[in-house]
Amino acid sequence: MDKATFGFDPYHILLAGCGFAIILAYWLPRFLHGREPASSGLLILGGLAVFGIIPGVPDALSPLDRPRIWELASEFAVIIALFGTGIRIDRIVGKDLWGPTVRMLAIAMPLCILAVVALGIAVGLTLAAAVLLAAVLAPTDPVLAADVQVGPPTEGGEHPVRFALTTEAGLNDGLAFPFVYLAIFLVAASGGVSDWFGEWFGFYVGYKIVVGAAAGAAAGWLLGKILFSLPGHNPLANAGTGVIALAGVLVTYGLTELVEGYGFIAAFVMGIVLRRKEAEHDYHGRLHSFSSALEHSVTAILLVLLGGAIPSLLTYLDWPHALLGVALIFVIRPLSGMLALVRTKLSVRQRGVVAFYGVRGIGSIYYLAYAGGQLDLVDEGALWATVTFTILLSTIVHGFSAGSVVWAATHEGEPEEDRERTAEATA
Repeated sequence: MDKATFGFDPYHILLAGCGFAIILAYWLPRFLHGREPASSGLLILGGLAVFGIIPGVPDALSPLDRPRIWELASEFAVIIALFGTGIRIDRIVGKDLWGPTVRMLAIAMPLCILAVVALGIAVGLTLAAAVLLAAVLAPTDPVLAADVQVGPPTEGGEHPVRFALTTEAGLNDGLAFPFVYLAIFLVAASGGVSDWFGEWFGFYVGYKIVVGAAAGAAAGWLLGKILFSLPGHNPLANAGTGVIALAGVLVTYGLTELVEGYGFIAAFVMGIVLRRKEAEHDYHGRLHSFSSALEHSVTAILLVLLGGAIPSLLTYLDWPHALLGVALIFVIRPLSGMLALVRTKLSVRQRGVVAFYGVRGIGSIYYLAYAGGQLDLVDEGALWATVTFTILLSTIVHGFSAGSVVWAATHEGEPEEDRERTAEATA
């Protein structure tokens, strides 16, 4: 037998480094007041610190060379997050309840896209690349925005600010997809706009959105029957396992995509519809805990690896592209949101919170990886560098401030003694 030797298998180094970065990211915030900062930014920085110093690792993790791996991993994370976001929503009916959400989707999101397209062209991107960048950065993230969204099922007391941020994040991931396809058409389609605009608008905007919503509603109703009603004497919900619901999400997403609907929309709508079945049943709480743990586990690994890939993307990041990301976080999104929320019943502070806290994250990774797998992008390096920088900036800025700022906005108008009592209970 050969003498035992100590080896340095890159895979084992990856596992150990990833675990070490995750532990630190979740542990270090405990030394600060409350739950701040959120761990997402620390996960990316941890990955950068652990893997950025190891020769060869950043290039091995680069999404430029392995977009398919990033596409599949981020797709799974977003699917689970969208379903989990749907089942967290206790109430879907109420006067003016959906008004801010609709305004953010119908007004703020297009304004953000137009502004990013204009800035993208100004910094030297092609029209197709600018449209793609705008579409990729359009959705707010259901995965990383837990601090600004509603709480677990059956808790009740959902504030309009948290409801707006939750439902916006649940829907705009799917609604950004038509603009990704628009960029693909601009690159790949031959002929003038009139030759393909009808197909894009009719199929990629109309058909796929409607089919996604319908498939999600049907799947949520059917899964509700399977979990709570069939068989009546021994329903699956009593067993307490979340695996069946997870399987239902995967079936729903896969079948929706097979019939050319938007699976992201289906996953979110499925969660909302399933939540309506036996609304007070404690299974919804157990299901949320299961999906949340799975979602956070996959997301943590992805963010650490994204941090590790940053050194391989730095050569593509220049000041104009970095300033574009800064403008989106601090200017474009807040201004678009404030314009969209004019004349709503939210106070000025509450409008500001909804407008500002549009966290960018895993959804953007998925869209860019998907587009990179479909096309040979001329500006792919600059796109990945800009998106990664924007995600890092967003997770740090939003993560370090969300807890206290959103709490203050959602407790606005309460007597001072009630505010202090609630603050002590949640600290």
